[in-house]
Amino acid sequence: MSLTDRSAADNHNKSLQPKIGYFSFTYQQEARRNQDSLSDGRTKVQLLKIKPDIPIHLVAYYQMFASFGLSWILLLGVNFTIIIGTSEATGEATSISLYASSPEFRFNKSGINVQQEVRPSSTSIGLSDFSFETPFPVALTHSLNENALTHGSGSVGVGFVEKNVVESLTAENRNEAFQIVNEWKYLDFDYPTYTQRQEAISNRDFIPENNLPLGIDVYGDRLFITTPRWKDGVPVSLSYLPYPPKERSPALRPYPDWGSHSNIQELDCSKLISVYRSSIDSCGRLWVIDSGIVNATANLNQICQPKIVAFDLATDKRVVSFTLPPDQVKQDSLHSNILADVLTDQCENAYVYVTDVWRFGMVVYSLAENRSWRVTNYNFIPNPIASDFNVYGLNFQWLDGVFGMSLSLDEEVKRPTAERILYFHPMASFKEFSISTKLLQNESLWPARAQEIAKYFVEIGDRGNLGQSSSAGIARNGIMFYTQVHRDNVACWNTAKPYVRANLAMLLSRGQNLVQFPNDLKVDKERDQGLWVMSNKLPIYLYGMLDYSEVNFRIVRASVSDAIHNSVCDPRVQDAHFNIPVMVQLHEGQCY
Repeated sequence: MSLTDRSAADNHNKSLQPKIGYFSFTYQQEARRNQDSLSDGRTKVQLLKIKPDIPIHLVAYYQMFASFGLSWILLLGVNFTIIIGTSEATGEATSISLYASSPEFRFNKSGINVQQEVRPSSTSIGLSDFSFETPFPVALTHSLNENALTHGSGSVGVGFVEKNVVESLTAENRNEAFQIVNEWKYLDFDYPTYTQRQEAISNRDFIPENNLPLGIDVYGDRLFITTPRWKDGVPVSLSYLPYPPKERSPALRPYPDWGSHSNIQELDCSKLISVYRSSIDSCGRLWVIDSGIVNATANLNQICQPKIVAFDLATDKRVVSFTLPPDQVKQDSLHSNILADVLTDQCENAYVYVTDVWRFGMVVYSLAENRSWRVTNYNFIPNPIASDFNVYGLNFQWLDGVFGMSLSLDEEVKRPTAERILYFHPMASFKEFSISTKLLQNESLWPARAQEIAKYFVEIGDRGNLGQSSSAGIARNGIMFYTQVHRDNVACWNTAKPYVRANLAMLLSRGQNLVQFPNDLKVDKERDQGLWVMSNKLPIYLYGMLDYSEVNFRIVRASVSDAIHNSVCDPRVQDAHFNIPVMVQLHEGQCY
């Protein structure tokens, strides 16, 4: 089949002419009306490359017809017919896994009413210009079932590793990849004595129900947890716990000690005030962003200037404390996320990126120069459409700008002309963006040449409606993991593939309660890398009332390899995007 042969398709009605890769095709009229024989399950497009003895390329296209109220997909048949189910046009990002059957067989209706009958006459697509001589192996016929169709982007129903068929994890097995490390109904702290704890409660220096874990980090045999001072009664904002855990709901231990945290009544801005998130670099340093803000949920009070602080985890000594200059802190700024950028064996040449989510900027700090500068770009700004959240019966608006950040692999920079890439996204957005770190690290460009540099901040893709994400991280195998706060899920993307929804996968099954509002995510630096997620029901804490008789906060972990096993993110699974360029114009928040 020639992917450049477009002569036949160019003569068809342009309004029905979807473009896939390097060629176009049009649906036959009888195929468009075949609604009754299609699934009404909410599913997702999975473009797969099937490899029998010689390569065969299969491509699917998804189109929504508002007049019918249904979205549908059909796939071309050559010496075989491929049928794919559809989903109702719910306005939410949908997905469909790709399944194959030879024309004389029916799909097995197990678990979900997928297919009444496979009728080649009503499901064929006119592509007479293209032909294959290789018959499709009957052995690759598969049935659709409820476990194979999963909610959200990029789940793989059936994939192919070389010549072998691989089944996706079932809903139960996907959840089993994530194990609970710690969980709490409410937080407690490890006071030196019981008397001191009771005094803190009596003085309202410690109000248990006002404490919420936000950030998570992992290094060796310790977990690091942040507890920002959103409300009164938060005694410390950075703590640690031993790992593996000795108990399910342990009291948090202040890091590095009680004396490193300022009491609000006896303010000392040289100490930690309100830490939001952290980042651990390859040199064994824990970097944190101390916002200097208390009572952010009521009357935002900037009691100290924001500062970047680093601790040497070998000695637990503070090695960096840098206060942001006043001109880099705007009125109502909230510096809430941090990411350390250190290339191998260049520990003294570290850079740190800090996001200002409420005033839509980024501060870049150079350790070697002990200086910082502020970077601005219109892609840091939130999208008002994506600022509307509806979770747990609560409706609220978050106009949070640039938020989640992750870095391309260190190894990639060693290649000639290679650059390290910073991926980022606002919280109130469905899109992902990228920028070369060389531009961020060049102080002379900011703000003098900000307008000229703006074009190098690139939109790389779209997660679809309800695709808001907080945190992200990239493992050594090139897989990006990111939270899906509106869907109570964690998702992945193989950075070697295009950022299209067919290449994005949800890692937890729909309706699970293991993770509820995944707020922070980290990939550790262990040999067998782990994926860590902090789930904390933040909207209920802010706008409702937590039920302290049930678990409210949870830390879960999954092995990176187990989390993506047989998903579209698994590097072993080959799909159509791997070898066939797909040219699709995405519009934020829309399904395709």
